[in-house]
Amino acid sequence: LQHQDGHSHLIAVAYPHVVAYDPAFGYELAVVIREGIRRMCEREEDLIYYLTVQNETYAMPAMPDGAEEGILRGLYRLRGEGGQVHLCASGSIVLEALKAREILQEYDIEADVWSATSWQQLQRDGADVERWNLRHSQEISRLSWVEQCFAGAEGAFVVASDYVKALPDAVARYFPRRPVVLGTDGFGRSESREALRRFFEVDAGTMAFAALVDLWRQGLVPGEVVERAQEALGIDPEKVNPATL
Repeated sequence: LQHQDGHSHLIAVAYPHVVAYDPAFGYELAVVIREGIRRMCEREEDLIYYLTVQNETYAMPAMPDGAEEGILRGLYRLRGEGGQVHLCASGSIVLEALKAREILQEYDIEADVWSATSWQQLQRDGADVERWNLRHSQEISRLSWVEQCFAGAEGAFVVASDYVKALPDAVARYFPRRPVVLGTDGFGRSESREALRRFFEVDAGTMAFAALVDLWRQGLVPGEVVERAQEALGIDPEKVNPATL
């Protein structure tokens, strides 16, 4: 089991023996470690478990019923049930998604929050399913885990992480609708987490605004709501792209 800095998760996608996770809560970490011990010690699989554990202090909730499979497969629903918006985030950015859910409720929009414990596992699962379907064209097509999680879901989809957009973007095609992808491309230099997340546009306000814009594009909310939210949330339309700095 390795405890490492998180930006190498993108590189970890290329190595079949590396199993990478980005847990947000203690119970997620416990489930992953237990499975790692089982696979490496009991089954003697030649693996490296690559875990990103951040040093931010926040409350640890109880594990939702039935979450273990989703934790290990890379995605599970943390809050909500059938909302118009689906917010998917990894690591401590899950906290921003939970705040974004509260912001959206102020606009009478219900949102589900999903914890993406491993973009890598989701990408591998999706690619494996695509390969199987290609080689079994006359059989009933299989569904990736992302497709199973969002079967029948509609509305806006927003995915966000502490990593470059390429990592969550690797699973974007498995969503029912192309999600808005938020990430930390560029170089950050801020005095606080709050400022840094706003700089990289992965904070709660940006997530909520992205969801409203996507709903507007689908004709599900009026343009006035988007304009009002942009002003209230302080979203500067002329802000320089952090990836260019």
